[in-house]
Amino acid sequence: MAGKTTRNYPRDMGQKLDKMSHELRRDMQKLGDPKCRTLFETAAEVILGLKTAFEHYDAESEQVWK
Repeated sequence: MAGKTTRNYPRDMGQKLDKMSHELRRDMQKLGDPKCRTLFETAAEVILGLKTAFEHYDAESEQVWK
C-alpha cells in the first residue's frame, strides 16, 4: 500500500471486513448443516464488530481514540 497515509488503513480494513462479512452470510445460505450456518453467522457478526471498531477509530468517535 505504497503512498497511502496511516489514516487510510482503518478505512481500507473496514471495507475488507465488510466484504468478508457479506461473503460469510452469502456462503452461509449454501450450507446444509445448521451448526455450520450458525458458525458463519457468528463469524459475520464478530467481523462487523471489528469493522465498527475501525470506523470508530477512523472517526475518532470514542474517547480512547482521541
